[in-house]
Amino acid sequence: MRSYGMGDPELDQRIMELVADACPNPNADLVAELVTTALKLHRDNPARGDLKLVNTALKEMRYSMLVFSRHNEPKVTVFGSARTPEGHPDFVLAEEFSREMAKREWGVITGAGPGIMLAGSRGAGIERSYGVNIRLPFEADANEHISPDRTVNFKYFFTRKLAFVKESHAFAIFPGGFGTLDEMFELLTLVQTGKSDLHPIVLMESEDSGYWSQILPILSEVLIKGGYISPSDSKLFSIHHDPVAAADELCRFYANYHSQRYVNGLLVLRLQKAPDPQTLERLNEEFSDIVAGEPITVIQPTEAEIADNDALDLERISFRFDRRSFGRLRQLVDQLNDLVSPPAVVHPPAPMGDEQAERPW
Repeated sequence: MRSYGMGDPELDQRIMELVADACPNPNADLVAELVTTALKLHRDNPARGDLKLVNTALKEMRYSMLVFSRHNEPKVTVFGSARTPEGHPDFVLAEEFSREMAKREWGVITGAGPGIMLAGSRGAGIERSYGVNIRLPFEADANEHISPDRTVNFKYFFTRKLAFVKESHAFAIFPGGFGTLDEMFELLTLVQTGKSDLHPIVLMESEDSGYWSQILPILSEVLIKGGYISPSDSKLFSIHHDPVAAADELCRFYANYHSQRYVNGLLVLRLQKAPDPQTLERLNEEFSDIVAGEPITVIQPTEAEIADNDALDLERISFRFDRRSFGRLRQLVDQLNDLVSPPAVVHPPAPMGDEQAERPW
């Protein structure tokens, strides 16, 4: 691969020396590329507004990563309307759900504002709440249930949405307006296309709300019947009215399944317990539609995983996934989770770890 540099060996060397002088870092090569990109941008002589955009976005991403790196507990993001009033059944449901997740030792990330966001923060309590606040003319400050050292303020929606997805292990989406639907559709797009690993997603509504109950049938009628999405894509989420059942659904996702990785073109699923031969035979038959070559097989840790010390204590299966049918892959994960009894407390991996070199997209 062609090296990434300024085209001036002496300048490239000075960049490497500058990075080394700043502090020792095993990822100095990537830091040097960041500096190189900044200098290339400088050399391109872009408009000042473009420089402000890139500068602000990078600052926001850097600080967000720093804040979340200090806290290792699993986290669920709660999306929902800022306009939902206190006492509304959806507000009460969001507060109860977040309280339930906090009892299970999960942190709760919200947009730090009023409405459903306030309910989520209040339910989780200040020791479990995280806020990714967006600066708006009518909504500037984070609510009082989030500690300042667990709050990140964003100018841009796109960097804020990156933080939501990057730092979360699960998602709960309550009724809301354009912003909530935007967050839901972007999340589903990332999971449906494999740009993000699988995550458990629940759509929450109070018994009398009718929000998702009215929207989803229309979407199914248009999207599935029109061939715009696959029928199995609807398996990427589920609807819940009960906070405990929703919490069970999110935690159940990590009962047996732990994480995934592509190695030599094969999808490797790391598990607490691998299927026995009889179950493996059944899974190969039932999910033959998503196997594009090598069948589902129980394997030992691969050389690539051993080299990275990557979840070596876990059992694993691998197969050649068609890299398209992520709704069906979610169904496979659900069946793998059925092989064990859900533990009282689950321990998901760190969210969004090292980018996989083999992932071509």
